[in-house]
Amino acid sequence: MSALRIVRTVAGSFVLLSLALGMHGSPVFMDENWLWLAAFTGFNLFQSGFTNICPLEIVLKIADIK
Repeated sequence: MSALRIVRTVAGSFVLLSLALGMHGSPVFMDENWLWLAAFTGFNLFQSGFTNICPLEIVLKIADIK
C-alpha cells in the first residue's frame, strides 16, 4: 500500500471514529471531546493541502514506506 493511500485511510478513519465517539445519537457515544480529534484531523488535511507538509507522511518516510 502506498503512503498516500495510508494517509487517506488513517485520516478518514480518524474522522469517522471521532464522529462516532463524539455524537450523542451514536450507539458508541463516549464524550463530546472526541469531536476535537475530527477538527484536528480536518485542520491538518486543510493545511497539508496548502503547505504540502503532512506529519503522517514524515513518519511513513522514516519507516521507509513509499
